[in-house]
Amino acid sequence: MLDDFIRAIALVLVIEGILPFLSPDGWRQAMIQAGRLTNTALRTVGFVSMLFGVLILYLTR
Repeated sequence: MLDDFIRAIALVLVIEGILPFLSPDGWRQAMIQAGRLTNTALRTVGFVSMLFGVLILYLTR
């Protein structure tokens, strides 16, 4: 189980690194725009992302 968790974290790091590697300027602009969002908007985006991830895990298990 710990191996699966470590692999999941590694996969997240790979996926999160794709955009700044391929388009650093686009990533920077996205981060600037994200910084302008309210806390509520950021929490909503995070929550929806977590729900989507859980749904994908549920459907693939």
